[in-house]
Amino acid sequence: MSDAPILTEIQGRTGILTFNRPQVMNAFNSELLAATHDAMTDFLSDSRVLAIVVHGAGRCFSAGFDMKESAAKNITGEEEWRKVLATDFDFIMQFWDSPKPTIAAAHGFCIAGAMELLMACDLAVAGESTVMGEPEVRFGSGIVALLAPYVTGPKQAKELLLTGNDRTPARRCFEMGLINRVVPDGEELETALALAGQITSASAQSVQQTKRAINRSYELGRMRKSLAEAMEVAVGIEADQSPERVEFNRIRKENGLKAALDWRNRQTED
Repeated sequence: MSDAPILTEIQGRTGILTFNRPQVMNAFNSELLAATHDAMTDFLSDSRVLAIVVHGAGRCFSAGFDMKESAAKNITGEEEWRKVLATDFDFIMQFWDSPKPTIAAAHGFCIAGAMELLMACDLAVAGESTVMGEPEVRFGSGIVALLAPYVTGPKQAKELLLTGNDRTPARRCFEMGLINRVVPDGEELETALALAGQITSASAQSVQQTKRAINRSYELGRMRKSLAEAMEVAVGIEADQSPERVEFNRIRKENGLKAALDWRNRQTED
């Protein structure tokens, strides 16, 4: 398989974007972000493409943003974090902003920033053994794109975000309204492409204007302002230099995430 961070192809009138870092669970690094932006730009300018399906190579959709990369960069201070998180935010929201409908086809793990990206897509399909979640609070991190309250209800959003549970089954996510279909494992891409086929067989202008009108109904409710304010909260969380966070990050960098989480759990028990 190619070592490019993403793969693209066109089937019929659907563009397919595949995250292609299976060796690291398709974690989103800076190279993948840039390649995705370029691919989306190409799909949007290609008159043959009327819908876009995104999925992951290997054993999962994605484990979210590459924490090892961000740790290696040693980002500090609110201004540095604001630049990083603004880039991450734009990466997620391009799927919401795309005039052409976007569909996520998830399998395996769909965690943290990857789940936010799935929520930014217009439709989402998941294999029945897929697990999802946003564990940021467990890592002492913030939510990049706080879409959950808009996609599901406030109590469900709080269940997801305040517990940090990253093993929420696909069926539970379906009940919350986060995904459209739960299908047998291995059928998620086929199902997403079938949905895309239904979309692309309709009037392209009507589809795109209807999507715009739906999104606009959220944005008139000041969703964008809310998301911007939530990102500022995330900036503050990431830039926090409290002793607990400094120690957590030191352990994570030297010994790995599991060791850091074990350390935090011991503090709670004490």
